Amino acid sequence: MSTGSGTSWDHEFDFVVVGSGGGGMTAALTAADSGLSTVVVEKGTMYGGTTGISGGGIWIPNNPTLRAEGHDDSHESIRRYLDRLTEGRVPGARLDAYIEQGPAAMELLGKSPWMRFFWVKGYADYHPEYEGGRPTGRSVEALPFDTRRLGEDEKYQRPNNLKGPLGLWITAKDYRHLAMVKRTWRGRWASVVAAWRVSSNLVRRRHMSTGGRALVARLRMALKDAGVPLWLRTPMTELVTDDSGRVTGIVVERDGKAERIGARHGVLLATGGFDHNTDMRSAYLPEGGRENYSAGARENTGDGISAGLKLGAALDFMDDAWWMPSVRHPSGAVIPLVSERCIPPSLIVSSHGRRFTNESAPYVNFVHDQLEGKHVPAWFVMDAKARARYPFAQILPGMPFPREFYDKGLAHRADSIAELAAAIGVPADELTATVERFNGFARTGKDTDFGRGDSAYDRYYGDPTLKNPNLDEIVKAPFYAVRIEVGDLGTKGGLVCDEHSRVLREDGAVVDGLYATGNTSAPVMGGEYAGPGATIGPSITFGYIAARHAATRRDNGQGQTAKPA
Repeated sequence: MSTGSGTSWDHEFDFVVVGSGGGGMTAALTAADSGLSTVVVEKGTMYGGTTGISGGGIWIPNNPTLRAEGHDDSHESIRRYLDRLTEGRVPGARLDAYIEQGPAAMELLGKSPWMRFFWVKGYADYHPEYEGGRPTGRSVEALPFDTRRLGEDEKYQRPNNLKGPLGLWITAKDYRHLAMVKRTWRGRWASVVAAWRVSSNLVRRRHMSTGGRALVARLRMALKDAGVPLWLRTPMTELVTDDSGRVTGIVVERDGKAERIGARHGVLLATGGFDHNTDMRSAYLPEGGRENYSAGARENTGDGISAGLKLGAALDFMDDAWWMPSVRHPSGAVIPLVSERCIPPSLIVSSHGRRFTNESAPYVNFVHDQLEGKHVPAWFVMDAKARARYPFAQILPGMPFPREFYDKGLAHRADSIAELAAAIGVPADELTATVERFNGFARTGKDTDFGRGDSAYDRYYGDPTLKNPNLDEIVKAPFYAVRIEVGDLGTKGGLVCDEHSRVLREDGAVVDGLYATGNTSAPVMGGEYAGPGATIGPSITFGYIAARHAATRRDNGQGQTAKPA
């Protein structure tokens, strides 16, 4: 932290955004729309943050895309759902701001001709059985986008691993059907569409993207239209304050030298969580979740959180993350398991050879149960039917596990359940009994132990040809076991903020001039996850809120800001 009293700036803007993910870019667009001069500074060599490598879903109830489909929700209904999820740990004013201002944020984005979305119909809220939950879902995605239209900026966009072979592009809705290519006519038709897309891309030389990559590309085009500069390779090294403690700017490293950037109306921290900060993971995360199996952007090392902490900011939910059961590929890549946990002839067991939760449950809930029971690692057990019918960890149906999986001890194969138990070091009698009990549930279609398949969320990625889309007998040899790690999509804890996105101190006082959004801030979701896109949705919303609030501030020309009445 440095003091800005009586010093000059190398650059000066009304509003400075640190971080180029969905929340940061939305905030910059909002600030520009409000008449503020704005800059986005990005630590990495590429823009997009974790948003760019995500599925790109946006969970904002009552957004314009949903309303156009005739799906309006009452404020009260959404609030009851969020109240149930957050269990009183998130201030009501912040929940209300999210519900009320989220649609306005999406309307602001919709002013740009680049920002176009579609409803992922049927992708249920993660707890549709709760009051206010929606079985048909509230998640929207950006329409697929040809990134060639970015021009020179295309090569600076962060890549993700959602791109298929030969340029195949698929949305979340497409993937659901493609995963059933061996099971349903709709899956087979999806494969025909996929083949047409590959051919079309080759002929038209398009670089089609979907999900988070499409969202970021569209945001980048909107930023260019708005004239907002985005500076890459520009890490923030400290916040600048005046004598009163108000944040007046930042110091960055740019082109090998320190530069001071003044912010007349405020600074927004949108730098992500502390995903790849070993010391912070060890200090804050629970045992079993400290080892780094994070799929978050590599630049997420807690910079914004640490900077706020130096100013006395309060922290919350630092012991939590957006957990995701994952497989560590032999190459080192972390592969999240979303649809895989819904594969019917499969189950997940602890080192004792027993199931410990509903395998098909929302990923955060699954890992919470895994951590609580100290089931690290866990083992994903499946039979030959599962491998023949469904994709797993980016391996197509019917394809063998690569030799490296076996060499590294990530996967094991055996001709009997007892032999498989010996290979992974769990009691053979326990694993055998577990599989037999599970097979009984599969025959009846009802999991009386954990309710797998009862929720519309469980069934979304299940096999619709079965009595229970998530249950089938594990009977066909050979049998497989794959090691499951506690991964995450990013850490969840961060700076405590109010309903205006202003950072708060331990005593509840505002850190004047400082805002935060995304995983730099404590989550409006509390310890839960409302639905697909419930990280990006709040990040967009509170980035919008921060910029709108900053626009109400007045600079008197002497570096002092009068707070709005």
